[in-house]
Amino acid sequence: MPQHTPHRSRLLSRRSWPEARFLADVLRTETVGGGLLLLGAVLALIWANSPWRAAYAELSHWVPWPGGAGLHLDLSLRTWAADGLLAIFFFVVGLELKREFVAGDLRDPRRAALPVIAALGGMIAPALIYLAVTLGAGGAGLRGWAIPTATDIAFALAVLAVVSSHLPQGLRAFLLTLAVVDDLFAITIIAVFYTADFQPLPLLGALLPIAAFGLLVQRRRTWWWALIPLAVTAWTLVHASGVHATVAGVLLGFTVPVLRGRDGAPGLAEQLEHRWRPVSAGLAVPVFAFFAAGVTLVGVDVGGVLTNPVVIAVAAGLVLGKVIGVFGSTYLLARFTRAELDEEITWADLLGLALLAGIGFTVSLLIGELAFGAGSPEEDGVKVAVLLGSLISALLASVVLVRRNRVYRRISERESRDADGDGIPDVYQEGPA
Repeated sequence: MPQHTPHRSRLLSRRSWPEARFLADVLRTETVGGGLLLLGAVLALIWANSPWRAAYAELSHWVPWPGGAGLHLDLSLRTWAADGLLAIFFFVVGLELKREFVAGDLRDPRRAALPVIAALGGMIAPALIYLAVTLGAGGAGLRGWAIPTATDIAFALAVLAVVSSHLPQGLRAFLLTLAVVDDLFAITIIAVFYTADFQPLPLLGALLPIAAFGLLVQRRRTWWWALIPLAVTAWTLVHASGVHATVAGVLLGFTVPVLRGRDGAPGLAEQLEHRWRPVSAGLAVPVFAFFAAGVTLVGVDVGGVLTNPVVIAVAAGLVLGKVIGVFGSTYLLARFTRAELDEEITWADLLGLALLAGIGFTVSLLIGELAFGAGSPEEDGVKVAVLLGSLISALLASVVLVRRNRVYRRISERESRDADGDGIPDVYQEGPA
């Protein structure tokens, strides 16, 4: 009679793969990822303004590797989250954006031009409003003119994901392109106007690992033991140059091929996006939000701060400047050139998106710190202004987009009831039971 050996359970055995796949699929959904980001932000705001706020500040400023000064890697946890983990998010964004430009709706130059110009308009108008307000108040605080120019892509996409269930997919692609172009220009502004120690040699050196990474993925060599060290090397060199290190993530994503193989298999960009999105949505973005959103308002004279011209200028730039710049530049370009809006997107949808672009968090706070100095009274006012302007923009955008989502949901339900397309709901064509 055969002997049956008892089954031994192994750690990370194959039996756990279905659960892991299910969790990964959950994290790939936009709503769950957006909800985790917003949850991290809310927890940070609560902790940073609680009686235990000193512990939050100590955790944010803790340097896990103090010996990394030679490579500019003696970073706090907050900086590791914003520069390191967020590079994973930007890698996924780069993959998705390249797919849109190569095989998606944005492959048409007439459509791709609109979000790019909208990003430029969405930076110029807030800067002009900031300058107008501060000059009208005597000219104090002019150095912070770039604070309201930045759109926080992670928070903007999160809000869009939470409020959207039936909005056109083209709207997300438009926001994605706008926000990435916005971030790239904002990083350029930081490098040119706010970086005193810009080092071009490490930036040029980063091109070598990026080129090697691109060569491997173009040949579909997805060896993790080669690609991950190359990516880390590229990130380290970009960071050492003084440029925001998340640029490395975008550039690496742009090197990955999009088109399907000869055997009809999905393109490598789609495969890598599918693999890395759970890491981005479930770890990188929520942790980044937890450390980025912890703005402490305890001890701040909010009443006095709200009358500060810099605060008014930043808030007005985010709320009004972004709408005027994004919506106005898009309308003018579509009106007077051959550029055209995606046929699925209406101008009412674009208004909600333009309001959403007023969410400026991480880069805006970074520019405020670089412009006025960490811990200065002006920087405290910038924190209040960015938080206030971003919240107002998010709320106004949510009101508009929820109404638009309701319209699209009714259209979808009407179309589902009229499956044969004759204009008469099928329920009325059925005979008696």
